[in-house]
Amino acid sequence: MRECIIVRYGEISLKGGNRSAFERRLVHNIRDHLWEFPALKVVRQSGRIVIEVDDANADDVLSRVANVFGVYSVSRAVIVQQNLDDMTQAAIALLRTRRESLLQEVAQVGGLTFKIAAKRADKMFELSTPQLNEELGARILEQYEGTKVDVHEPLAIVYVEVREDGAYIYLDKQSAVGGMPVGSAGRVGLLLSGGIDSPVAGWLSLKRGVELEAIHFHSYPFTSERALQKVETLAGILANWGGSVRLHTVGFTEVQSEIRKHCPDSLSVTVMRRMMLRIAEGIALSREWQALVTGESLGQVASQTLESIRTINDVTRMPILRPLISEDKVDIIRRARQIGTYETSILPYEDCCTVFLPKRPRTRPTIAEAEQAEETLDVDELVNKAVLNTEMKTFLANRGLNS
Repeated sequence: MRECIIVRYGEISLKGGNRSAFERRLVHNIRDHLWEFPALKVVRQSGRIVIEVDDANADDVLSRVANVFGVYSVSRAVIVQQNLDDMTQAAIALLRTRRESLLQEVAQVGGLTFKIAAKRADKMFELSTPQLNEELGARILEQYEGTKVDVHEPLAIVYVEVREDGAYIYLDKQSAVGGMPVGSAGRVGLLLSGGIDSPVAGWLSLKRGVELEAIHFHSYPFTSERALQKVETLAGILANWGGSVRLHTVGFTEVQSEIRKHCPDSLSVTVMRRMMLRIAEGIALSREWQALVTGESLGQVASQTLESIRTINDVTRMPILRPLISEDKVDIIRRARQIGTYETSILPYEDCCTVFLPKRPRTRPTIAEAEQAEETLDVDELVNKAVLNTEMKTFLANRGLNS
C-alpha cells in the first residue's frame, strides 16, 4: 500500500491541442512549491497528476498543492493492487479513521453509513463499474461490523479509481484554488502599494495564469523604511501563491517633490498617477511585460472616477488590467483576508499615495487640464531618472527574499 496525493485540474482540460503545455507548466509549478521535498515524484497521468508521499509529509504536501493556481481539487489516497481483497482492506482502514472523527454522527444513525463511488479507467479490469460498486460494498459490510450502505446521504463516500498501475482509494475531494497555471498567460507588472486593494488585484491576476512582477514607488524620507518592508512582505505573500515575484522599487522622492512644487494642488494626485504609469511603462519595456495591473475600483476614491481613469490612462498605450474595477470594498477586504494580505496591508505605515493628499482633489480632471499642469515639469528627465533609480528584489514561494 502506497500513499499519494491526487491532483485534479479543470479548465486546462478545455485547452485542446495546447493542453499538454498547460499540464507541463502546472507540474513545473507544483514542483516549485514543493522545493523542500525534492525526492517526491510528480507524475502526469490521464487527466490528473499524482504525487507519491508518506505519512510524515502528506498533509503539508496536500495544503501546498491546494494553493497552486490551476489545481481544482486534491485528495489524499492510497494505492493498492488491482484485487478486491486489497481494495477492501484499504477502504476499511480509511473508514475506521473516518469513524473515529464522526462518533456522534455514527451514534445518531446507528452505524457508519457509506457508499462506493467507483471508476474503471482500466477497461481490462475484470469487473464493470456497477459490479465493482456492489462487490466492494458487500465485502465491507461483511468484514467491518457496524457499517451500513446509504447511497443518498452517507457519512462517508469511498472513492475507488481502478487504473493500470493500481487501484486508488480515498474518501475526500478537497477544493483547491483553481484558475490557470502561473506562467501560462504572459507576464505583467503590478503597481503594488501598501494598501488593501493592489495585492488582491495581483492575486487575481496570478489566478488567471500570468507571471507577476511588481512595482512600488518609494518616497523616502516622506515614506518610512517600515512602509517599504510592509510592501516587501506583501510581495513575499504573493510569491507564496505565484511561485516567485520580482519587486521593482522606484525612487519616487524627486518626482513627488517636483509635483508638489510646480503643479496645482487639486491635480497633484492625477499628475502623480500619470507619472507612475509613464515610469511603469519604461520598466515594462525592459522587462517585456504585456500589461500593467492596478488595484483600482471604480469610484472608490477621487482618482478612480471614469474621468480620472481616462485622463491618467492617456499617457500610456500599454493595456491596463483592473481586476477589482467592479468590486465593493467589503468584497475586496474579504478576499484580502482569504489570501493572507489583509493584516499586513492595514499596518499604519503610509505609502507615497497617501502623503501630500490635497484637501480638494479634482474628481473629474480632463486630459487638457493634466497636460497644462505638467507643463512646468521636465517629464522625460524625471521618468528616465526614476526608471534608472530602480532596485529589484526577488521573492520565492515559501522561501522569502532570494536576492
